[in-house]
Amino acid sequence: MEEQNPSTQEIVQLDSVESKFRWGKFIEKNFLALAILVAGVMISGSLLYSNGAGVKSGTAQIKQDLQGNVRVDVSAEDDPSIGNKNAKVTMIEFSDYQCPFCRTFWKESFSQLKKEYIDTGKVKFVYRDYPLSFHPMSEPSAQAGECADDQGKYWEFHDKIFGEEDKKGQGTVTYTIQELKLWASQIGLNQADFNKCLDSGKYKEEVQKDFNDGTSAGVSGTPSTFINGRLVVGAQPYASFKAIIDEELKKVK
Repeated sequence: MEEQNPSTQEIVQLDSVESKFRWGKFIEKNFLALAILVAGVMISGSLLYSNGAGVKSGTAQIKQDLQGNVRVDVSAEDDPSIGNKNAKVTMIEFSDYQCPFCRTFWKESFSQLKKEYIDTGKVKFVYRDYPLSFHPMSEPSAQAGECADDQGKYWEFHDKIFGEEDKKGQGTVTYTIQELKLWASQIGLNQADFNKCLDSGKYKEEVQKDFNDGTSAGVSGTPSTFINGRLVVGAQPYASFKAIIDEELKKVK
């Protein structure tokens, strides 16, 4: 019987099958090592993202920022502020209303800072908007805050947004423009004026300016807070902010 020589296509198919077989044996033999490697990469990525900022950052930069060693000339503009306007220390937070880390800062550090430094006249605190593109309600919320400021209730609305999000659960929560309008009415804002302001996009350019200024100052994630120009990235513990504030208070007599 005359044997047929395998065609080129058949040879390629055989090589492909053999290659897949070899890879399968390799994976089977080294499965544990590969699993550990993949887990390590995933954990590293998770830790990098969960440093408290809303985007990934280089480890060296995070360490530098946590120590507050970066000093930047950043303007407070005419954005909403609370505390003594002539305070020796100015804190400027670039924040995103839908960012879970920003909510953590509000919940765990801001209240203590307000009690110990802002209400006592030692610190002026300024809120500037830095809406991240992957948080769809961040920009409408930022504009809504400015509309609330028109009626003299910026900080009440600031607390309302974060408070209502906190009720919804952990992580990034979703809500709607209608809910923003409901929350506005619940803190006593004139509903018609607020709705007109928000629907018109009156403060779209103002919010964009905040974002641009933040980017120019080196902001790449939220929250990013400048303490007399010293950059602190992430929802750091109260003690981290306290240490830098106290250093600045000692410098400025």
